[in-house]
Amino acid sequence: MSSLRKVVLALCAHPDDAEFKCGGALILLAQRGWKVHIATLCVGDCGSAELGPNKIAVLRRGEAEKAAAYVGGAYHCLGFQDLRVFEDDVSRPLATALIRRVNPDFVITHFPQDYMPDHEVASSTARAAMFCASIINYAPGPCAVEPPTDSVVPLYYFTPLGGVDYLGRPVEPEILVDVSGVIDKKAEFLGQHASQREWLRKQHGMDHYIEEMKARDAELGRRAGVTYAEGFFTHKGHAYPQTPLLQEALADLIAQV
Repeated sequence: MSSLRKVVLALCAHPDDAEFKCGGALILLAQRGWKVHIATLCVGDCGSAELGPNKIAVLRRGEAEKAAAYVGGAYHCLGFQDLRVFEDDVSRPLATALIRRVNPDFVITHFPQDYMPDHEVASSTARAAMFCASIINYAPGPCAVEPPTDSVVPLYYFTPLGGVDYLGRPVEPEILVDVSGVIDKKAEFLGQHASQREWLRKQHGMDHYIEEMKARDAELGRRAGVTYAEGFFTHKGHAYPQTPLLQEALADLIAQV
């Protein structure tokens, strides 16, 4: 571990996605000296039924910056509008340039199959950009000013919302991280996104998003024999190293699946 830069990047779709799904792991990593970067493809402009898109986007960016600062980290936004982002020759160079600039030891993103398109686009964009980041001749647009990374780094997915696939079949995580000791801090971390409480109640029937987060983490905790847990998967495709950096960094908190 001593040769690592100890930098982690959570590359997600919207402000609050990382905090909800892997916030406990990010807090634990920050407590152990890791630099946390949280990035979103989208600005969160669809995340309100009361405010217009420009107003809610500005509000959500401020909340995202506060959340990242809560763990001593940094927030980055690629600037796409919600539900108008695709894994293409616009998003891929922007994400690749970000990865080159941050140069993380590993990346966490959405599970490839999730309930809404932006999450899936974020997942595929993160995966593609990580592959492109080390290719010196891949230099479109913003990539041209960022030096390539030394190599492809490990990629992790967090569990999809609801823990099921499109057919309702359970998606069982292969890694469970015990976040019981930081669940209150995770609630504060997620709570920086105050604008989302009413939106999630209206759109998703989640009456209190912090309690919903705890309920979902408690379900994973029961599987691990702990109070609260977060679930992860390792990307195992060719060229992506499977060095267990997340497991090594949080070795004493990895539960048996």
